[in-house]
Amino acid sequence: QVQLVESGGGLVQAGDSLRLSCAAAGLTFSNYNMGWFRQAPGKERDFVAGIRWSGGTRYYGDSVRDRFSITRDNAKNTVYLQMNSLKSEDTAVYYCAAVSGHYYYLSEYADPRRYDHWGQGTQVTVSS
Repeated sequence: QVQLVESGGGLVQAGDSLRLSCAAAGLTFSNYNMGWFRQAPGKERDFVAGIRWSGGTRYYGDSVRDRFSITRDNAKNTVYLQMNSLKSEDTAVYYCAAVSGHYYYLSEYADPRRYDHWGQGTQVTVSS
């Protein structure tokens, strides 16, 4: 049974930083591309960042490109999202997701329908 478990969310002030983690179990982690998405109340689930199985290529949504960084540690079966210079509009539930296969374009990583497995989400709240 595949499990993706996010952690690291919380309440912070604008300008602060947070690092989210997503620990994977029940799958061969190094075979999976990973993504982070977020969903604010009343809004659609938006792409935040993605990383290829090897960690060699990373993709970002426009609103976070210069502030967030996605990394992974295949030895620890974990993907991270470092979030800097947080803004109130970053407030959302953050989800990690896993997809197998060979994908090379931002549009592919940004499509939530491609992903095979999802975590339960972690809340990030940024107060202004």
